[in-house]
Amino acid sequence: MAEFKEISPNAPLGAKVTNWFENRFPTAFAEYRKHMSEYYAPKNFNFWYFFGSLAMLVLVIQIVTGIFLVMHYKPDAGPVGGILGAPPIAFASVEYIMRDVPGGWFIRYMHSTGASAFFIVVYLHMFRGLLYGSYRKPRELVWIFGCAIFLALMAEAFMGYLLPWGQMSYWGAQVIVNLFSAIPFIGPDLALLIRGDYVVGDATLNRFFSFHVIAVPLVLIGLIVAHLLALHDVGSNNPDGIEIKKGPKGNRWSPDAPADGIPFHPYYSVHDIMGVGVFLMVFFAVVFFAPEMGGYFLEYNNFVPADPLVTPLHIAPVWYFTPFYSMLRATNGVMVNVLCAIIALGVVLAFLKCRCSMALKVGLAVAGVVAIALLKTFDAKFWGVVVMGGAVIILFFLPWLDRSPARSIRYRPDWHKWLYAVFVVWFLILMVLGIMVPGPIFATPSLAWLTNELVAMIGTLFYFGFFLLMPWWSQQGEPKPVPDRVTFKPH
Repeated sequence: MAEFKEISPNAPLGAKVTNWFENRFPTAFAEYRKHMSEYYAPKNFNFWYFFGSLAMLVLVIQIVTGIFLVMHYKPDAGPVGGILGAPPIAFASVEYIMRDVPGGWFIRYMHSTGASAFFIVVYLHMFRGLLYGSYRKPRELVWIFGCAIFLALMAEAFMGYLLPWGQMSYWGAQVIVNLFSAIPFIGPDLALLIRGDYVVGDATLNRFFSFHVIAVPLVLIGLIVAHLLALHDVGSNNPDGIEIKKGPKGNRWSPDAPADGIPFHPYYSVHDIMGVGVFLMVFFAVVFFAPEMGGYFLEYNNFVPADPLVTPLHIAPVWYFTPFYSMLRATNGVMVNVLCAIIALGVVLAFLKCRCSMALKVGLAVAGVVAIALLKTFDAKFWGVVVMGGAVIILFFLPWLDRSPARSIRYRPDWHKWLYAVFVVWFLILMVLGIMVPGPIFATPSLAWLTNELVAMIGTLFYFGFFLLMPWWSQQGEPKPVPDRVTFKPH
């Protein structure tokens, strides 16, 4: 047992209370020092580093508002009072929250807006990691935990989307769950297991509710804790991509601390308050004045009770899923043929240009033939599911795909910045295409050939090409000289 720390009888009351707790719960104070007051972060953080703390803030908003919503929500797909033609109990309970529970509309709109806000800050947080190489050694595990958080967040959002039991909730779940049936051999049984029935119904609603409220949040919180612990073990990256731990030691807080580091608390905890203030102003402006955001945050069809006999004219997921949904829709027979042609071209180029052994060339040719055979064997719908899932899974391998000598975009060749910009543009285009109705994009007959599927196909190829060719293009060009220490201008 550790010895109690004594304190002067004349000490202030706050110091006495702190000393009392520290003597009885020293572990908490040691962890506070390790992760806050004695965690030294680079002194050159910029606004891109707001989004990690904002993600934590939105998580708290979602948990707190979710607790209050669960107090009044009923996961039951049956009609109110058992009366045929009455709205489902789940849908009616949401309407009850909105109309009769004091402040219920505010809590519900905070939760629905928070779902979109969560993805906005997470996308920006991931893009910051992409810009500054925050996934590079020694932070590979930090990035992997972050990608796992992204996957868990997608599962949480999808399951929560079903709970209002509106038209888009019902039919969106019907479409997405049916995608699993495209998996060879196990698909139909897997889809049945997920639904709990032969159609999306009461069993589906109950199990999605259980996962949304209990299982996935526990996994999400565990991954977030692991993400933060792994980050604080190796230290934060910075806009220069320089390891401050390897630099000179000693600052005014500690002789053993990095010279270019400052304590996270109070400096960055106070610094983040500005980001929190701006975020909350925008967040509550949306909650009070545009909670549906023109049908993008809350679709108008979802204010109509779920009806298995009436299919909406256009079924599309919420905006944050639409880039991946566009890739799913783009993967058709034409796309499969294009992929076969790309593989064949790659094998030919390997034979002509690769300075490797003949055995390796033959191995590549055999692998190409097998890949083409698999593409032709299975249905395009199955490959659409593979592409949609692969678009997220490929992010896990980013630490080993990027081989640029410079970690941060600041010191890479200027054309790398343009390539990243084009990547962002294509991602946004895929996001918009996923919301649009399939078919020609423009009504002009001369542009009828420019279809949603064609543009999405090009965007999908660019998305995967960006990552799969990264081991090659990331090494091209001459990087700028990287300074020995972080660059920082006081402001």
